Parts: sequence; structure tokens; C-alpha cells
Amino acid sequence: MDGKRLYCIRGAVCCENTKESIQENVGFLCSKVFAENKICAQDIVSVQFSVTPDLDAMNPATALRLSDTGVDTSAVPLMCSQEPVVRNMLPKVVRLMVTAYLPEGTSVVPSYLNGAQVLRPDLRRESSV
Repeated sequence: MDGKRLYCIRGAVCCENTKESIQENVGFLCSKVFAENKICAQDIVSVQFSVTPDLDAMNPATALRLSDTGVDTSAVPLMCSQEPVVRNMLPKVVRLMVTAYLPEGTSVVPSYLNGAQVLRPDLRRESSV
């Protein structure tokens, strides 16, 4: 990976607890993260998801596999786990961490969407609505 280094790009999205909502929102979040960070399939090491316990209609890894994100993730290792239960936690959230090789010096662009912006107000940007 000449001239590249390993980065982790974070994101999150709020969803309703339906297969349709999870697939649509996970697909949108991943599409946005891949596009804004110029990530192609061969650069991805893995994608990890966590979900709050109130989202059980669909695994986000399955949602990604079924979504058209513009990046072929069929050979990418995907992992999903349950978010720890914490008092007053934001409900119905899928969190994302993409580990990928990107050009050295890249400024990664996280995405917090559909109400998940409250998780990281320090990263608030106009394009992450």
C-alpha cells in the first residue's frame, strides 16, 4: 500500500425498526461515507456496525450487502455487534466504523445522519444532515 495508511471512518444513522428503514438508512450512510472519503472496495479492510438493542428487524451487515452503495462490498468482511446499554442512550441507532487504506494525509469525513448528529456535535457539518 505505497503512499497509503490505515484509517477508520466513523458514522451513525437513526432508523425505525423495520427492514426497509434499516436497509435504506444503512445504505445511505455507507454510500455517503464511501463517496465522501473516496473509498473503493479494494481499499476496505473491514466494516463494523453496532446497533442499539431496539433495532432487531435486520442486521446492518445484511442491509449493506443488499444496498447499492456504488462500492462492491461482497468480499469485504462485515461485523455487527450490539451497542452497550447505557442510561439515556439515543435509541434506534446504527453506528459504523469503516477501516480502509487511504492516501497518507487524508482528512477523513465522518457522517452522522437522520438524528444521529447529536452523538457528535463536535463534528457537525452542513452536509451531514
